[in-house]
Amino acid sequence: MNKKIERVYVETSVVSGMFDEDDHPAKTKPFWDAVINGKLRVVLSDVLVSEVERAPQHVRDFFDSLPESQIERIVSTDESDALAERYITEGITTENSRNDCHRVALAVVAGVDVLVSWNCRHIVKLNRIRRYNGINLLLGYSPIEIRTPYEVINDET
Repeated sequence: MNKKIERVYVETSVVSGMFDEDDHPAKTKPFWDAVINGKLRVVLSDVLVSEVERAPQHVRDFFDSLPESQIERIVSTDESDALAERYITEGITTENSRNDCHRVALAVVAGVDVLVSWNCRHIVKLNRIRRYNGINLLLGYSPIEIRTPYEVINDET
């Protein structure tokens, strides 16, 4: 029996993915439609909010149009900061990818069902996912699913 995805941590690339010049908008819109229609609840962090505040106006307008009833907000904590630091110390990514580690750590500490991202270089990459989850298990956290919006929606339909 498949577990229904209820809480989805959204990384910044999924918000901006609505407006990319590649094929991301076509693959991202069904994800946001599912959120707007109450099928998915998104978990948004203070990190994402601060990044969206610096985005172009059309991205901010889209973000502001999301229904509050489908949003859960979380903030960075000492625990999520320490977990992100451990990912870097263990060599999962370099110091240059600290923000990516922080996003994964926020999602893990919040206990979400899945982290959704278009960042296939530092986040949605099989070897990195395995390494993130190795550290998570070592430290007593549950493993986390990390997928693209397209994968989440295709699984739900």
